[in-house]
Amino acid sequence: MIRANIVSVILLMHAIVGFPFHARGLSMTYYMMNCPFAEQIVKNSVNNALRADPTLAAGLIRMLFHDCFIEGCDASILLDSTKDNTAEKDSPANLSLRGYEIIDDAKEKIEDRCPGVVSCADIIAMAARDAVFWAGGPYYDIPKGRFDGKRSKIEDTRNLPSPFLNASELIQTFGQRGFTPQDVVALSGAHTLGVARCSSFKARLTVPDSSMDSTFANSLSKTCSAGDNAEQPFDATRNDFDNAYFNALQRKSGVLFSDQTLFNTPRTRNIVNGYAFNQARFFFDFQQAMRKMSNLDVKLGSQGEIRQNCRSIN
Repeated sequence: MIRANIVSVILLMHAIVGFPFHARGLSMTYYMMNCPFAEQIVKNSVNNALRADPTLAAGLIRMLFHDCFIEGCDASILLDSTKDNTAEKDSPANLSLRGYEIIDDAKEKIEDRCPGVVSCADIIAMAARDAVFWAGGPYYDIPKGRFDGKRSKIEDTRNLPSPFLNASELIQTFGQRGFTPQDVVALSGAHTLGVARCSSFKARLTVPDSSMDSTFANSLSKTCSAGDNAEQPFDATRNDFDNAYFNALQRKSGVLFSDQTLFNTPRTRNIVNGYAFNQARFFFDFQQAMRKMSNLDVKLGSQGEIRQNCRSIN
């Protein structure tokens, strides 16, 4: 009776605040009865890792994007390559991904408490959410119940958005997965955390670019003098989740072409300006877009499995 009353209260709370309780077979209370400490275990693993290395917050959010954009949110990004298959994580587009050890740590601790229950796909989604909040961003709840996929092929990563896409191409690419132009700009705001490598923006420095502030261009050139792997923060607060990224775009100081194009293009400029002016608006739209990203083409039941080890299929 007590458990039933608790579930009823939670259902009512989600109804009041407007959270979707079910999303394509997922549930906010999916682990309440069979692994009630799962979310706290993930949060502890994330917070412990980020206290030691705050730059990993960007890695966990990027991991979710790169997982969900390929074959949906099914933890395919975590699978290791085998002698017969080169997996997604070994694609050039994914070689700079970080944070795998955080997922491994959470999974190991969860398996000790409730083996065979919590998917690696759910752990990625929860870890990204917890990383956003740890870095100062909004907290958003997500439904659970994703199953892990059994396919991970390097050739599928060709569908990842390139840092060289313009706004129209970004809108088309994301639109094919159900995202609006507003979602595109909000999700791009994840670049408020982390860095870009010179190899992803050096092409902008070879010809005069009127959309780039000349002083900032000189700064990027100085970064690239250290080689293709040299890192440039996306904004001045690389470990803080805020709206500084959008302020940088207004100053013509976006690092990637795919960043600055959002301000240069009339269709998305007003959204950028709105987020630069109102951080709360950005936070609200970002959490809505992240819920949508976290639910992208999820696998349920017989479509997947619950991996014992996130790096290999059962």
